[in-house]
Formats: sequence, C-alpha cells, structure tokens
Amino acid sequence: MTSGHDFYDEETVFERYIKGRERQYTPNDTIEYPALMAVIGDYEGLDILDLGCGDGRFGVELLNGGCSFYTGIEASSRMVELAKTALVDKGVVHHRTIEAWDYSVAHYDLIVSRLALHYVDNIETVFQTIYHALKPDGRFIFTVEHPVLTSHNESLEKSGGLRLNWIVDNYFVRGERNIKWMGSEVVKYHRTIEDYFSTLQTVGFKIEHLREPAPERSLIDDDALYERRKRIPLFLLLSARKI
Repeated sequence: MTSGHDFYDEETVFERYIKGRERQYTPNDTIEYPALMAVIGDYEGLDILDLGCGDGRFGVELLNGGCSFYTGIEASSRMVELAKTALVDKGVVHHRTIEAWDYSVAHYDLIVSRLALHYVDNIETVFQTIYHALKPDGRFIFTVEHPVLTSHNESLEKSGGLRLNWIVDNYFVRGERNIKWMGSEVVKYHRTIEDYFSTLQTVGFKIEHLREPAPERSLIDDDALYERRKRIPLFLLLSARKI
C-alpha cells in the first residue's frame, strides 16, 4: 500500500498519469480548473504557494499570468523533476510533503492546493500552518475529491472502463481508505464537507466560497459525456481568507 506522498513515483502510476493528462475533456480541465480560476480571480502581483504542485504546469500558467513569485511543494520525486523542467527557473519547487514543509510565517498572499489534501491525514494541523503562513487578508483556496467519492471504494469498480453507478456509504466514518487506482493502491483520507468547513472555521479562517463544481456544456463537446458528468459531484472547492 502506497501513501499519497510517493504514489506517483510508481512506474505504472506515473505512466498512466501522463497518458491521462493528455486525454480530451478530463474532469480536471473541464470542471475543477474553471471553477478554481473563477474563485481565484485576479492574482497579478501575488506571492503564491502551491501545495502538491504536480508537474508544474499550473505554476507556469500562474507565472505567465502575472503572479510575482511562485513556490511549489511536491512529494513525488518524478513530479518534482517535471515541475522543475516546466518552470525553467521562473519559480521554485521543493521536494517535500505538505505536512513536512517549513512554512514561512506571514509570507504568502495566496496558498492553493489542487486535489492533494485528501492524501493528508491531519488537516487541522496543516490548516493551522497555512493560516500562519499567509499574510493578513491572504487567501487559502483548495480542491479535493468530493466526499461522496471518497466515502466508499465500491464506486471505483468499472465495467468496460466506465463506472456504472456511484455508491455513497459509510459517509460519516471518517479516516483512511485503501483505494485501488491507476493500476496500484493508495491511501486517501475521507472526511465530510462539514469537516472541511468546520476545520477552516476552527483555525480562524473566514470562508468565502464553497462550491461543488458542475460541468459546463460549453467546455464538453460530447453529449453523452456531458450527461454523465452531471450525475455526481466530482470535486469540492473551498476558499477562505485569513482574518
């Protein structure tokens, strides 16, 4: 069983990830990304920290869009190599886990995390650290797999490459889930929408957005796929501000 920290270093997983990122109409590109960018809004001149930065393509986009400085944190050594190649010294990437990174106090204008925090066990400690790492009035914006997906593993079973139905079960049983995914197994952590929301509040954040992004018809030029994407929320997005 692999943790989320080094999951993408496995050869089979890495190859499937790279191949999958080139597919047309991926949920990340057509659902998660547009919602995230709408909430981020204007980021010109901001110092941004990206937790779980992956292959660095998002960092390149943020830099090209005018952020003043970009720092990526990534646990996978393979992803770090890709990110450093993509950024070409325009930003920095550190090979660290989200939990182990040495966060500077009151340093960042914006901290983002895309689909990484469901690999983290103790989010309250991480959220506290993020809160202190933000400048006054700084923002923390993140996406995770929607809790209806992380609640029960049986939904991952496929027929002909497609999931037939989604099962929500053991929703209020928080904690570790051993997931078969991309040809391997990985540990993810299930928590409810309320868990994410209330933990942000407990730490001291003011929550500004809670979204369950829906597919946009203009971004999916495939009728059957569009109808399929409307069946269940795939992502949860939260935006909070340091007060």
